[in-house]
Amino acid sequence: MRRWLGLLWCCAAAQAEPVVVGDGIPLPLTATPGDAVRGRAIAASRQTGLCLLCHSAPIAEERFQGNLATDLAGAGARWSEAQLRLRLVDARRLNPASMMPAYYRVDGLQHVAEAWQGRPVLSAQQIEDVVAWLRTLRD
Repeated sequence: MRRWLGLLWCCAAAQAEPVVVGDGIPLPLTATPGDAVRGRAIAASRQTGLCLLCHSAPIAEERFQGNLATDLAGAGARWSEAQLRLRLVDARRLNPASMMPAYYRVDGLQHVAEAWQGRPVLSAQQIEDVVAWLRTLRD
């Protein structure tokens, strides 16, 4: 069951839908704060986050970084924590033409492999970890 509450989107489902306010998700998805070290590892991983497939980032040891999307250097200065969280959860809420996959949304997606149906790409804690790392990127 989904319903709009002004600027808020709420969903009663197995995985609670984060509350979107304006262009961000102001509340963390977990009670445990994000860990920037784990977030960096997720972003650098070619098996987990796959961020470097499209983005470049200040991760010098990783070669062959992407140039299809925004450079992540300075992301923490450009966007708030809430804005970063929404971009990871579902960037298409901000730009329907975005190439960036929804890393946490599971409903309404098309062409999802059977093994991934109903499962987010990243867990709530992994989202918070990546947000924590992105917030450290201030230059």
